[in-house]
Amino acid sequence: MRKPKHRRTSTEPRRRELLQALGIFQRATPDQLWKLTRPDNQHDRLTRDNLLDLEDHHLVRIESVQEDQRQVWVLTKRGHAEAKQLLEPKGIRVSVLRKKEYDPDTGELLGTGYDDHAAAVTSTAAELHRAGIGHRLGFQTEIGHRLGNNFVQRADLVVRAPEAGVPVMLLEIDRRTEDAHDLVAKLRRYWEWGRLLPRDADKRTADRVRSRPDAISHVDHEKRLWRRFYPPTGREGLVPLAFVFADTTETKVDNTVAVLEEAGRAYWAPRRYETYHRGITAKDFGQAVPVVVTTLEQLQEHGADAAVWRRLGRTGEQKLTAALDNPDGDVLFRDQEARADAAEERRRAAEREAQRPVCKRCGQKFTDQRWEETTARGGPWTAGDAAVCGTCHADDVARKEAAAEAARLQAAAPPEPTGDSEPDRGRGWFRRRT
Repeated sequence: MRKPKHRRTSTEPRRRELLQALGIFQRATPDQLWKLTRPDNQHDRLTRDNLLDLEDHHLVRIESVQEDQRQVWVLTKRGHAEAKQLLEPKGIRVSVLRKKEYDPDTGELLGTGYDDHAAAVTSTAAELHRAGIGHRLGFQTEIGHRLGNNFVQRADLVVRAPEAGVPVMLLEIDRRTEDAHDLVAKLRRYWEWGRLLPRDADKRTADRVRSRPDAISHVDHEKRLWRRFYPPTGREGLVPLAFVFADTTETKVDNTVAVLEEAGRAYWAPRRYETYHRGITAKDFGQAVPVVVTTLEQLQEHGADAAVWRRLGRTGEQKLTAALDNPDGDVLFRDQEARADAAEERRRAAEREAQRPVCKRCGQKFTDQRWEETTARGGPWTAGDAAVCGTCHADDVARKEAAAEAARLQAAAPPEPTGDSEPDRGRGWFRRRT
């Protein structure tokens, strides 16, 4: 059979990108694939042309057509093998092949439903990629996180976008099919997973954490299990988590977020810094899961790079990196601590200055050296009069030394004549008589 030629509008790079995207997300519409591969194009026509080319070469097929006439494309067995060759060398997991299976009685094709949750996950990734948050090869779906009790919490989507300031973020897509408290339970599991140690952790550390669970707070994140799977977040705390709500009302979203904030406070809220300084307003986010929320409708209308993300514990919406940052966290704490240290140093210096002695003779304050001389052990014996300053003390010493020197010189001088009139007596002996 003769191999079909490629269509004029089809190119090798585009075909490769589509195979990679379908290898990661398993199923997608042309609109989603356009945003996941070439969002800079004005529309998805070239994406459709390349999909038809891949269909001609038996690499992809249309699995179903939705009520709104959207076509859902999947890989064929041959296309799945090609996607493996493109993704597995890069360490990227390939989704399961969607096989053609027919009902033995009716002959109808089975498994053609494109559930709304899967569509929302792919659409969320498409909007993130369209906004420059993550490369199509930086997305992963259904990534498991095994807890200590062997329960596996699977993230709907994981994005790695270091160039956009988001080294890693987990996403849970919710169409309000889950109770709000179920979302709190998911948040708790991610928090618990972030506090686990790897199996080969240092024995002393493992024993300490086993005997006293709070001890994990003092274990550096680099020594924890999550760092074996994900890169450093570049911020305080555990791996960020985003809840993206889809196909729901604003009221339902607000109610769900209120439950997340209240019931999940132990997992997302920062702590007070353990410090003796007063007036420290900075918060310790080191053990918290940064949680942001938005809706798929906002991402589609305004873009994922717009101010559509709200951080739990804050009011108003921000851009993603601003929502993930902690301006009231470690940076503020270091600044406030430095200021507090400086203020404490000034206070102590003022207190010391107020206690500095004053010379009773000249009224001048003591120098540090003179103060130390008079207060040091044995000072009164060597410092002289402890109530006078160094200058006056030096004068006293100089006077004493001068007096001592004068006494020494006087003692060493020869004796002076006594004033006796012996010459007159001699002269009387030989005095001439008249």
